[in-house]
Amino acid sequence: MKRFERLEQIRRLDPERDFLEIYRLTATFEFPWDYTRALELALYRTYAVPSIGRLLAETAELTDRSQKRYDDTALLLDTVVEHGFGSEEGRIAIRRINQMHRSYDISNDDMRYVLCTFVVMPKRWIDTYGWRRLSRHETAAAAVYYRTLGQHMGIKEIPGAYEEFERCLDDYEEANFGWDKGAREVSDATLDLMASWYPRPLVPVLRSATLALLDEPLLRAFRYDQPGALTCSLVRGAVRFRGRVVRLMPPRSAPHYARQNWEIKGYPDGYEVAELGSFPVPGVRGCPLPHKGGSASAPAE
Repeated sequence: MKRFERLEQIRRLDPERDFLEIYRLTATFEFPWDYTRALELALYRTYAVPSIGRLLAETAELTDRSQKRYDDTALLLDTVVEHGFGSEEGRIAIRRINQMHRSYDISNDDMRYVLCTFVVMPKRWIDTYGWRRLSRHETAAAAVYYRTLGQHMGIKEIPGAYEEFERCLDDYEEANFGWDKGAREVSDATLDLMASWYPRPLVPVLRSATLALLDEPLLRAFRYDQPGALTCSLVRGAVRFRGRVVRLMPPRSAPHYARQNWEIKGYPDGYEVAELGSFPVPGVRGCPLPHKGGSASAPAE
C-alpha cells in the first residue's frame, strides 16, 4: 500500500453513513500516536474549567489513582472504537461510562464541552504536528462519531458539524477557563504521571516539554509560568519533525488500539471491560451523596 492510498479509501466512503469505519482508519492506521497525544491533551484541558477540575480533585481519581484513571479512560473509550456501538463490548463500555458519570452532579454543559474536546483537539493537533492534515471526510466522520457517542451518553444539544463543535469549545473555554486550586492539583498529578513513564533524570525536561505544548489560556488558567521561546520552538519543532519522518515511512499495515499503548500499565494480564473504571460508594471520598438535578441524563445504552 502506498502512503496516501488509505486516504483515497477514506474519501470513497460516506462520512455520515461510514463514520465508524472512517474514524477507525484515521485513528488506528493513519494517526494512532497523534490521536493518543491529542486525546490526552483534550482531557487535560478540561481540568481548566473549575467545575470539572474541582470535581476531579474531589474524587481523587486523578491524584491518588492517576495511572488507573488514565488506563481505564483510554480503554473504555477505545473499546467503542474497536468494537463499535452495537457490539456487546461497546455497549458494556458505554454503560460503565454512564454509570460513573451518574454518580456525580455533572452539568450537561460540562459534558458537552468534554465531548467537544474529543472532536476539536485531534484535528488541531494533527493539522499542526501530523504527517498530513486531516481531510474533510475524516473531520466530518469524527464529528458524527462523537455526536453518536454523546447521544449514547444522554448529552443534550450536541453540536452538528465540526465547525459547531469548534465554536462550542472556544466559546465555553473563553467563558469558563479559570483558576482553581483543586484543578491545579489534578493538573500537577497528570504531569507527574506522564513524566513517570520515563527515566527519572528526564522528568524536569519532560515537564518543561509538556508545558511548551500548551497554549497560553491553558497555562494562565493553571498559573504555570510560560516556557521560554527557545524551549517552545525546540519542542514544537521536534514534534513537527516527527510528523515529517512518519510521512516518509511505509503506511501501517495493522491497526493500533489504545490497549496496545505502552503507557497502559495497569493490566499486564488483561482486563474485563465491565470491571474498568470506578465504582463510587455514596459517602466515601470521591462520591457525594445522591446528587441534585441538572446533570446530563445518560441512558444505559
